[in-house]
Amino acid sequence: MQNRTGLGRIAALLTLIIVMTACGSSTTTSSGGATTTGAATTTAGSATMATTPMSDASTAATMAATMASDTSTAAAMTTMTASDTSTAAGTMSGTSMATTATSDATMSGTTMATTATSNATMSGTTMATTVGPTGSGATIKVGSKNFTEEFILGEMYAQLLEANGFKVERKFNLGSEQIAQQALVNKDIDLYPEYTSTGLLTILKLPAITDPQKILDTVKSEYEKRYQLTWLKPAPFNDTNALAMTKKRADELGIKTYTDLSKKADQLIAGGPPEFFAREDGVPGLVKAYGGFNFKATKQLDPGLRYPALTSGQIDVVRAFSTDGQLASPDLVVIQDDKTFYPIYQAAPVVRMDTLQANPQIADILNKLAAPALDDKTMAGLNLMVDGPDKKDPAAVAKDWLTQQGLLK
Repeated sequence: MQNRTGLGRIAALLTLIIVMTACGSSTTTSSGGATTTGAATTTAGSATMATTPMSDASTAATMAATMASDTSTAAAMTTMTASDTSTAAGTMSGTSMATTATSDATMSGTTMATTATSNATMSGTTMATTVGPTGSGATIKVGSKNFTEEFILGEMYAQLLEANGFKVERKFNLGSEQIAQQALVNKDIDLYPEYTSTGLLTILKLPAITDPQKILDTVKSEYEKRYQLTWLKPAPFNDTNALAMTKKRADELGIKTYTDLSKKADQLIAGGPPEFFAREDGVPGLVKAYGGFNFKATKQLDPGLRYPALTSGQIDVVRAFSTDGQLASPDLVVIQDDKTFYPIYQAAPVVRMDTLQANPQIADILNKLAAPALDDKTMAGLNLMVDGPDKKDPAAVAKDWLTQQGLLK
């Protein structure tokens, strides 16, 4: 009887172990907090969950061992009769169950704690990656047309985006505005620098507007409706079209204004890009505004060949831009647009709307170039650094200026 009583006490105690273990391991955790059930507490990011159940189970096991020691159960078990075998088997089964329960509770607690830690770590990593101060790490394809000022502006856009966490693919020197526009529409590029009146007159084919804000409002609205493209804020400089001659040749013919030039065009060879001789802000528009402008001959020239052709005497008149650095030379003169034929041309980023919707921070980054510092004189000086005797790289010129303005570190 004493042996059976001792075995019964062990069985009861082992049952207690199972109950205590199950209670200790039943704690659950919600992200970012702790939930307490009984004596066990779970904390996200720690292994506390497994500690209390294991401690309770160890205590109970020690109590069982002590009680077994205080009785003669051990001796009786070695000489038990067949009738006692079922009791012993039950005891062994209870021991196995208790051990398994303890093991399961320990593994469960460890697994839950590990999972909580892993989830907390992954959650923190995801938040840190997604909620950046600016760029998302996306790749933005920046284009440009085929002349110096476009290269410099394209580099400014690219370098500002890179400094703010974006990857940039440069697709410069695309060609004319028609080519750059089509590249935007085809998703070959995400953005490029364009001039407000070029968009108005050449792309949209709308009448000229003299007010700069109305020009911007019109091109922005029409681009969004027609092409799903939009305009950001323009830089303040006005890179309008101009006509230039050598001072010597202009003085010889007494040419100071467009009116003078229109009357003597039949004595002159004009040079410029192909679009100058075809579009409304070129020769066709000049003819309508001034009459005349029937040049003796014309030469289509890439932008980089215009001034060498002028200074060498291959041409007499060149289509220029008012911010060309070469115009600072005392040997050249800009002819006066006495009827104000040419409207204002302000450069601004033209951006795909889907690109901007996916990366809205692009607007804040590139709109910094709308600051007053980038005026006519400054832009002409930057162009001269590339086109003048120093022949600096456009990327270096852009970087130096952005750094001076505090836009790059």
